Amino acid sequence: MTAFGKTKTAAERALLAKLQDRARTNQSGELTAMHKISHLVDLWEKKFEERIAGGQRSPTSLDTYRRAIKNHIRPALAELRIGEATTQRIDTAITKIKERAGAPTAKTCRAILSGMMKIAVRYGAISVNPVREIEAIEAEAKNPPRTLTVDEVTLLRKSLAADDRAVQADLPDLVTFMLGTGVRIGESLAVLWSQIDLEAGTVVITDTIARVTVEGLIRKRTKPADASSTFPTGPPPCCGPATPPASASTTPSSPTSSAASATPPTPVAPSEPPFPPSAAPPAAT
Repeated sequence: MTAFGKTKTAAERALLAKLQDRARTNQSGELTAMHKISHLVDLWEKKFEERIAGGQRSPTSLDTYRRAIKNHIRPALAELRIGEATTQRIDTAITKIKERAGAPTAKTCRAILSGMMKIAVRYGAISVNPVREIEAIEAEAKNPPRTLTVDEVTLLRKSLAADDRAVQADLPDLVTFMLGTGVRIGESLAVLWSQIDLEAGTVVITDTIARVTVEGLIRKRTKPADASSTFPTGPPPCCGPATPPASASTTPSSPTSSAASATPPTPVAPSEPPFPPSAAPPAAT
């Protein structure tokens, strides 16, 4: 182990501090500076799973993080001891990940490592989070989103309406709904008839459909119950007038608190698509 300082005395003090960090253990001995980062990774995953069970995190996020851990973090740092994971070493590892896999992946890895080191600090394995001083990673979108033109919307809707397989899969209705509300495809597929008010021309968006490893398709909350944002929408271009004009809201019908809405994701049976079939909708009450 090495340490640096402006003077010999400063270097000795820095080395002593590192040795104290390495020797420090918490009362339970669950995590120490001598444990390898692979052990910290396992503990972090366990903590994340607990937050998923409590509705505080998304299971799809854990899938993304596990891919980053398997492909990048474990190969680069797993055999290193927690006390040896200096800012310089982690910065070097993240720089190599950025060169090899791109800025977005490196940004994800940095966030994961920061969360892991926070646990290490909380458990007394180290005194300072070494990721905190690493420069933030800026990642620009390669293909920034853009708005479809009226001609593109017209071509899209006509093409879907003329395609028998698309009609059989209800794609024209789904795309029209997305164009009229502006919501994502997963949110569109998670809409229930009870969330639609045909008289008011509103739809409540609270959930989304996601595919999770092992579990398959699930319907899960997109936002806490106390989050609220309402946006007006009109009919998609070339759809003709809408009666009544539509609007979409992400406000749940009866919010109480974030904790109250923290419900585990619901598996979606393949034989029961969450988006209603293209039959006549029920009369609004």
